[in-house]
Amino acid sequence: MYTMSDKKLIMLKPAELKISPNQPRKSFDEYELRLLADSIQASGIIQPLAVRKLNDGSFELIAGERRLKAAMMAGLRRVPCIVHKTDDETAALYSIIENLQRSNLTVFEESEGINRLITEYGMSQSEAAVRLGIAQSTLSNKLRLLKLSENIKDRIVSARLTERHARALLRLPEERREEALDYIIAQGLTLQQTEEYIFNLLNPAKEENKKPEGPIRKAAIGDVRLFSNSLSKLLSTLQNSGIDAKSRKYETDKYIEFKVRIQKNTVDENRYKQLKIC
Repeated sequence: MYTMSDKKLIMLKPAELKISPNQPRKSFDEYELRLLADSIQASGIIQPLAVRKLNDGSFELIAGERRLKAAMMAGLRRVPCIVHKTDDETAALYSIIENLQRSNLTVFEESEGINRLITEYGMSQSEAAVRLGIAQSTLSNKLRLLKLSENIKDRIVSARLTERHARALLRLPEERREEALDYIIAQGLTLQQTEEYIFNLLNPAKEENKKPEGPIRKAAIGDVRLFSNSLSKLLSTLQNSGIDAKSRKYETDKYIEFKVRIQKNTVDENRYKQLKIC
């Protein structure tokens, strides 16, 4: 395997540089590119691009695509480049490392770049972690993000959510992720709020999940009937006093629900201010 050695500085025309298919970075912020182009136009390129010479004599960009695009926007006729003697695997590795160190990649571009190293160059996860200088558990977590759908990935990037937001979504079944992401984005949830929200989705209230372990106690049935009778008497008292009060009862396998509706505009506060309900 070649190393990043035998380096030399040359000036190349931007059009002479080929973009490597191994470049991990796929998206560029137009506003930031314009700012960088203005800076390059005023001060030039401070740090040269990293390139390598191919067998056909052409040059391939290893790192610095953002600087190259900005230089073209600024109208530079030539750009400074450091030529490295390196093979495909080392060039791909260097592209990812350079972007990681600059924090220019989105979380998914980073994950896809790491996955490419493993699948295309036969690296193990532990070897890739060592080469990239990160913990193997960190690398595994980044690779897990690729399980998210392309639509969810795009929405996470557009909403500028973090890697940990994405990892929280992974805890949900695939069919529930879109709806959860809708809520997270709409409510502008922080990371902590997102993790609490996901936890609550996965762990609904115990009362909702609790199943009866045996036959319902007669005492419980009597308590419900007692409450229902008391509520009926209360409604009768209100109605006899001229108050429009109604109730409805809803019953499911899990609970019994009573709803009481009192019409506000039928209540004469002066007339009924002495009314007491016991």
